Amino acid sequence: MRRVALIYNPASGHVFQHGQSVIDEVLAALRGAAVEAVAIATTTPGNAEEQVQEAIREGCDTILACGGDGTVHDVMQTLVGGQIAVGVIPLGTANALAADLGLPIAPVKAAEMLLSATPVRIPVGRIHYRNSDGAETSRYFTVAAGVGADAHLMYRMDAKLKRQFGYALYAVEGLRVLATHSFPTFDAEFQEPGRKKRRVETVSQLLAVRIRNFGGMIHDLAPGATLQNHNLRLLAFKTRSRFDFVRFLMAVVFRRQTFNGKIELLDSVSVACREHKGASAKILVEADGEALGGLPARIEIVPDALTLLVPYVGN
Repeated sequence: MRRVALIYNPASGHVFQHGQSVIDEVLAALRGAAVEAVAIATTTPGNAEEQVQEAIREGCDTILACGGDGTVHDVMQTLVGGQIAVGVIPLGTANALAADLGLPIAPVKAAEMLLSATPVRIPVGRIHYRNSDGAETSRYFTVAAGVGADAHLMYRMDAKLKRQFGYALYAVEGLRVLATHSFPTFDAEFQEPGRKKRRVETVSQLLAVRIRNFGGMIHDLAPGATLQNHNLRLLAFKTRSRFDFVRFLMAVVFRRQTFNGKIELLDSVSVACREHKGASAKILVEADGEALGGLPARIEIVPDALTLLVPYVGN
């Protein structure tokens, strides 16, 4: 790490609350360690491509995504397939990737930890979907991608309210989804490792999880999920019962979840999701907490895709 660019969203979490000062503190910590560092603010919500390309043109060997999971998600889109390293400075409302990496929530401490982090090549997830214009497109993800109720939740999240109320808004909107969502079903076609024949299931929610620890109350959502996993770790909800959803979420909070015929934990090389023929309900998709579009969708793994700064966390 010699020349670093801090890419940050001025409207993201702590940056919005504390202003430029928090970015200046991180810059000072890096420069104090003899690292050449610059800060570049994003100008368009949901698109950091221009800023990342600017940093690469200026000779930066490392990009630090300063924000929440959404900021990391935006930054990585340009970096997948290249050799530029990316690190995380948790400054957002949701910082699941930072939690999984063991980074402290204090931005300066996180920056100091990244100074001795190891660049590790990891696979990433990729979700193909149909955007609001009806065009087929795709996004990469590192935390999780979902089809169904969780994506419906992300569509309900108001950016201004999220900055103001943080995780409390997720809880409130999550309860509203549980109370009002109809949990419409769709078909999920799995290509499981070592099996030639694809399996099709009718599900109301599908979640592809890439990390072990989401932080906070949701610690080990999908046991066996890791950033180094070369297959998808999937949660498939084959139920429309609100009670089944609530019971599973409570079990996750108390770390006692089990899996059965209604809620299945499985590995898959890829999964394709499509609406039932003649269905009227629109099924939504999301990745890393960002609302994307709708079905049809396909989720897969891209190997050797991204260089991620992984700090050493003693056990």
